[in-house]
Amino acid sequence: MKSLLATVKSFVANLLLWSFFVGGLTASTASGAVLDGTAKTVATYAGIAVSLLTGSRIAKKPKIKAFLSKSSTLWFLFLFNGGVAAFCYLSMDGVKGIATAAGMGLVSLGAAGGLIANRREPATKARVDEPWA
Repeated sequence: MKSLLATVKSFVANLLLWSFFVGGLTASTASGAVLDGTAKTVATYAGIAVSLLTGSRIAKKPKIKAFLSKSSTLWFLFLFNGGVAAFCYLSMDGVKGIATAAGMGLVSLGAAGGLIANRREPATKARVDEPWA
């Protein structure tokens, strides 16, 4: 059983991690409504960097990792992001539409890779467990 100090420390660390993640997302998406020019660009890129760093740390947590590796979650990510990529490519003009479609397409392909990896995993384990292999 964890001590009270360890529990409080873990709670504060998780609270800060999630706060930085949400703050980074907010800065990257909403800085245009508040700032102009160079400050807007700096806030957007800083927000992207903070949200990517903290998001990758959050994704390594055991509960989140287990959720993201479930086949139902991967199917949702694959289909939803693939649909959004196609919609953005067809409905948005210029570089913005292509970049958005490419980003969402990459997420969709990453989910497809996870689905393929999950599909191959049981077959590999079955071969190792067989006595004649």
